[in-house]
Amino acid sequence: MNKKDIKTREDVYLLVSSFYKKVREDSVLGPFFNNLIKDWDAHIDRLTTFWETSLFMTRKLEHKYQGDPLEAHIKVDKENNNSITELHFGLWLNLWFETIEELFEGEIAENAKRRARKMGTFLYLNIFEARNS
Repeated sequence: MNKKDIKTREDVYLLVSSFYKKVREDSVLGPFFNNLIKDWDAHIDRLTTFWETSLFMTRKLEHKYQGDPLEAHIKVDKENNNSITELHFGLWLNLWFETIEELFEGEIAENAKRRARKMGTFLYLNIFEARNS
Protein backbone atom coordinates (compact mmCIF):
# COMPACT_ATOMS: atom_id res chain seq x y z
CA MET A 1 0.00 0.00 0.00
CA ASN A 2 1.30 3.40 -0.96
CA LYS A 3 0.95 5.59 2.10
CA LYS A 4 0.34 9.32 2.04
CA ASP A 5 0.36 11.97 4.71
CA ILE A 6 -2.68 13.06 6.70
CA LYS A 7 -4.14 15.91 4.66
CA THR A 8 -7.92 16.07 5.05
CA ARG A 9 -10.73 15.57 7.56
CA GLU A 10 -11.44 12.28 5.79
CA ASP A 11 -7.85 11.17 6.51
CA VAL A 12 -8.25 12.15 10.16
CA TYR A 13 -11.56 10.26 10.30
CA LEU A 14 -9.88 7.15 8.86
CA LEU A 15 -7.13 7.39 11.48
CA VAL A 16 -9.49 7.99 14.42
CA SER A 17 -12.06 5.37 13.42
CA SER A 18 -9.38 2.74 12.72
CA PHE A 19 -7.65 3.52 16.01
CA TYR A 20 -10.82 3.30 18.10
CA LYS A 21 -11.77 0.02 16.45
CA LYS A 22 -8.53 -1.36 17.94
CA VAL A 23 -9.15 0.33 21.29
CA ARG A 24 -12.64 -1.16 21.54
CA GLU A 25 -11.25 -4.63 20.87
CA ASP A 26 -8.34 -4.27 23.31
CA SER A 27 -8.84 -6.37 26.45
CA VAL A 28 -7.32 -3.69 28.73
CA LEU A 29 -8.50 -0.43 27.13
CA GLY A 30 -11.79 -1.63 25.68
CA PRO A 31 -13.73 -1.80 28.97
CA PHE A 32 -12.96 1.84 29.81
CA PHE A 33 -14.42 2.99 26.51
CA ASN A 34 -17.10 0.39 25.83
CA ASN A 35 -18.70 0.81 29.25
CA LEU A 36 -18.87 4.58 28.93
CA ILE A 37 -19.47 5.49 25.29
CA LYS A 38 -22.97 4.73 24.05
CA ASP A 39 -22.95 6.61 20.73
CA TRP A 40 -19.75 5.62 18.97
CA ASP A 41 -20.56 7.51 15.76
CA ALA A 42 -20.89 10.78 17.69
CA HIS A 43 -17.74 10.02 19.69
CA ILE A 44 -15.70 9.29 16.55
CA ASP A 45 -17.00 12.49 14.94
CA ARG A 46 -16.08 14.53 18.03
CA LEU A 47 -12.59 13.02 18.18
CA THR A 48 -12.13 13.53 14.45
CA THR A 49 -12.87 17.21 15.06
CA PHE A 50 -10.45 17.24 18.01
CA TRP A 51 -7.60 15.77 15.97
CA GLU A 52 -8.41 17.83 12.87
CA THR A 53 -8.24 20.98 15.00
CA SER A 54 -5.02 19.82 16.65
CA LEU A 55 -3.26 18.85 13.42
CA PHE A 56 -4.50 21.67 11.18
CA MET A 57 -4.51 24.62 13.59
CA THR A 58 -3.43 27.09 10.92
CA ARG A 59 -6.21 26.12 8.51
CA LYS A 60 -9.64 27.61 8.33
CA LEU A 61 -11.77 24.64 9.37
CA GLU A 62 -15.48 24.02 9.06
CA HIS A 63 -15.43 22.30 12.46
CA LYS A 64 -13.39 23.49 15.45
CA TYR A 65 -13.12 21.41 18.59
CA GLN A 66 -14.83 22.91 21.61
CA GLY A 67 -14.35 20.84 24.71
CA ASP A 68 -12.16 19.93 27.65
CA PRO A 69 -10.36 16.60 27.18
CA LEU A 70 -8.76 16.84 30.63
CA GLU A 71 -12.11 17.16 32.38
CA ALA A 72 -13.46 14.19 30.41
CA HIS A 73 -10.49 11.98 31.29
CA ILE A 74 -10.56 12.94 34.98
CA LYS A 75 -14.24 11.97 35.01
CA VAL A 76 -13.50 8.61 33.36
CA ASP A 77 -10.77 7.94 35.93
CA LYS A 78 -13.14 8.75 38.82
CA GLU A 79 -15.89 6.57 37.34
CA ASN A 80 -13.37 3.72 37.19
CA ASN A 81 -12.25 4.03 40.84
CA ASN A 82 -9.09 5.95 39.93
CA SER A 83 -7.75 2.89 38.15
CA ILE A 84 -6.14 4.52 35.10
CA THR A 85 -2.37 3.95 35.16
CA GLU A 86 0.66 4.59 33.00
CA LEU A 87 0.02 1.15 31.45
CA HIS A 88 -3.23 2.43 29.94
CA PHE A 89 -1.53 5.48 28.45
CA GLY A 90 1.28 3.31 27.08
CA LEU A 91 -1.16 0.92 25.43
CA TRP A 92 -3.18 3.84 24.04
CA LEU A 93 -0.07 5.46 22.60
CA ASN A 94 1.22 2.21 21.10
CA LEU A 95 -2.11 1.61 19.34
CA TRP A 96 -2.13 5.22 18.09
CA PHE A 97 1.39 4.90 16.66
CA GLU A 98 0.61 1.50 15.16
CA THR A 99 -2.50 2.86 13.43
CA ILE A 100 -0.69 5.90 12.05
CA GLU A 101 2.14 3.74 10.73
CA GLU A 102 -0.29 1.32 9.05
CA LEU A 103 -2.13 4.10 7.24
CA PHE A 104 0.06 7.18 6.81
CA GLU A 105 3.53 8.59 6.53
CA GLY A 106 4.81 12.13 6.40
CA GLU A 107 5.18 15.32 8.38
CA ILE A 108 1.62 15.55 9.69
CA ALA A 109 1.59 11.84 10.56
CA GLU A 110 4.75 12.39 12.63
CA ASN A 111 3.15 15.45 14.21
CA ALA A 112 0.13 13.31 15.17
CA LYS A 113 2.53 11.03 17.06
CA ARG A 114 4.25 13.95 18.82
CA ARG A 115 0.94 15.54 19.79
CA ALA A 116 -0.40 12.25 21.15
CA ARG A 117 2.76 11.75 23.21
CA LYS A 118 2.48 15.26 24.68
CA MET A 119 -1.25 14.94 25.26
CA GLY A 120 -0.83 11.55 26.95
CA THR A 121 1.81 12.94 29.30
CA PHE A 122 -0.33 15.99 30.09
CA LEU A 123 -3.45 13.92 30.77
CA TYR A 124 -1.56 11.31 32.79
CA LEU A 125 0.04 13.89 35.10
CA ASN A 126 -3.14 15.89 35.55
CA ILE A 127 -5.34 12.87 36.24
CA PHE A 128 -3.07 11.91 39.12
CA GLU A 129 -2.95 15.48 40.37
CA ALA A 130 -6.76 15.62 40.34
CA ARG A 131 -6.91 12.55 42.58
CA ASN A 132 -5.19 14.53 45.33
CA SER A 133 -7.40 17.60 45.14
